[in-house]
Amino acid sequence: MSAFFVLVGVSILVAGGFLGAFIWSVKNDQYDDRKGAAMRILFDDEIQKNK
Repeated sequence: MSAFFVLVGVSILVAGGFLGAFIWSVKNDQYDDRKGAAMRILFDDEIQKNK
């Protein structure tokens, strides 16, 4: 039963770490450019040379 409490505690710490990383990335404007990558793939006019 004590292993269960250890696993629950570790899982809460890991989930908190992921939540903290997500909040940090939102505050640092990591998700601002929502259309940029989608538009770049549509208008990629470079010709790729065969190697």
